[in-house]
Amino acid sequence: MYKKVLFLGLLFTMVYGYTQDKTIKIISEDIPNRIAFYAINENEQDLDVMFTLSGTNFRQSSARPRFIRVPATSKVHMKTIVLIRGKQPSFSYDLKVNDSLSTRSLLKESEQIKIKPPKQITVYIPDICEQCDSLVIPLSESKYIFNLIKLDEKPELQEQLQKAFGRESSIDSMNTPIVNLAGKLYTNLITYELLIEEINKD
Repeated sequence: MYKKVLFLGLLFTMVYGYTQDKTIKIISEDIPNRIAFYAINENEQDLDVMFTLSGTNFRQSSARPRFIRVPATSKVHMKTIVLIRGKQPSFSYDLKVNDSLSTRSLLKESEQIKIKPPKQITVYIPDICEQCDSLVIPLSESKYIFNLIKLDEKPELQEQLQKAFGRESSIDSMNTPIVNLAGKLYTNLITYELLIEEINKD
């Protein structure tokens, strides 16, 4: 699907293109005498993206535009334009996003990004947590954004959690991570696999 808009004096901008419910974000980054454009794919599915610019007061490659593969949860460079010194650039763009992948699409180097999980994740770490690494390490290496809080550094939060658990469960004696998924607390999600299984439940 296409979308077009006019930019004047662009330094850093965010625009969107989409196919059905698959959204691609385009960001521009200002570098000396140039502007670089990147596609951000925050979906968990690879997409093909064609990004075309036209306008004045800048130079760009004369090569014919083509689809570029933007892998799931990644950032890919799409195009760089050279600015004409002393003049203000203005241009419009065409953005096409396709979820039917083609073997003709250009494969470029991609940078992995972090995305929001289906349910917000916060992991609370008790003072002595013997089983935290089996969750925290793979979660840190995953594609998901999450919050990590050490309870010994936030005593006020530990007090709030203790109230939520009541007198029957003492946080001081816990040696497993406490996971908050969209407002619900868990003490049995001690591995990344168990966490993902719970996240994916309806």
